Amino acid sequence: MENKILPWKANLNAGIILGLLGIIWTLTMWFLDLTTNKALGWIFFIVLIIGLFIGIKTYRDKYLNGFITYGKSLGAGVIIMLYYSIISAIFTYILYKFIDPNLTDKLLAVTEEQLFERGMAEGIIEKSMQIQKKIMTPLVLSLGGIVNGVFIGTIFSLIISLFTKKEGNPLIDEIIAEEEESS
Repeated sequence: MENKILPWKANLNAGIILGLLGIIWTLTMWFLDLTTNKALGWIFFIVLIIGLFIGIKTYRDKYLNGFITYGKSLGAGVIIMLYYSIISAIFTYILYKFIDPNLTDKLLAVTEEQLFERGMAEGIIEKSMQIQKKIMTPLVLSLGGIVNGVFIGTIFSLIISLFTKKEGNPLIDEIIAEEEESS
């Protein structure tokens, strides 16, 4: 029935591909000075959803003979997003620590501007910015990125798995497995 490969190994390529797409996207946004453009961030979510769908579907078709339960589909999606998140976090750390250490200041300025636009009191904004400066370090951004990526990946996977699940007939699957073992 199933090729005997662990989901961690089977979904590694999809996670790496998504991670590399994320790096390319981030570098493009950085070179074009669009790192604070929220609309483009939403567009990348669509790229992630499509990539995650393709990754889960590939896992189902290549390693599970075209059949996958909702739970296995969900698990594959979370694994793919974990790999993506780790790769993305490593790159985020390198970007904020070495490539552009001033990027944090730029993000803080955008955050401060947004707080002013919301009409918050100046004292509250100052305190908020002091806290933000303490926690907006490359390490915290990277670790937060892993947690956030897995969380968002879980939500995406919950939805995507509704479309990728395809359960087979256990009797036929058993016969196919026996035929594969005997050949």
